[in-house]
Amino acid sequence: MNHKFITKIILNIFALLIVSYLIPGFHFTNIVATVITAIVIGMVNSYIKPIFQIIFLPLSIITLGVAAFLINVLLLLIVSYIVPGFDIENFMTAVISSIALTLISMFLNKILVSEEL
Repeated sequence: MNHKFITKIILNIFALLIVSYLIPGFHFTNIVATVITAIVIGMVNSYIKPIFQIIFLPLSIITLGVAAFLINVLLLLIVSYIVPGFDIENFMTAVISSIALTLISMFLNKILVSEEL
């Protein structure tokens, strides 16, 4: 495995743990479920999300990006159904968690990029 992949997974694990601490209804049963979730989210974002973005591009343009945001939310919900030990209580929790996860991940990535320079 390469260095960048492992770094991204570790950042995703931290982001998921922070979101699970901040957002009620966003739960992990243990650290193994968190690690597996981080890996699955990474794979979904790399392989499945781009396909959905292309398919729903016209709808995304018409809705000024709302459809793109909803794709993120739905993919997060799908991951919660796939990964044992990861639970999102309802759609609103998924919406709030998606926003928080995006912001926290951006922040952690920004810190990492600043330290590498």
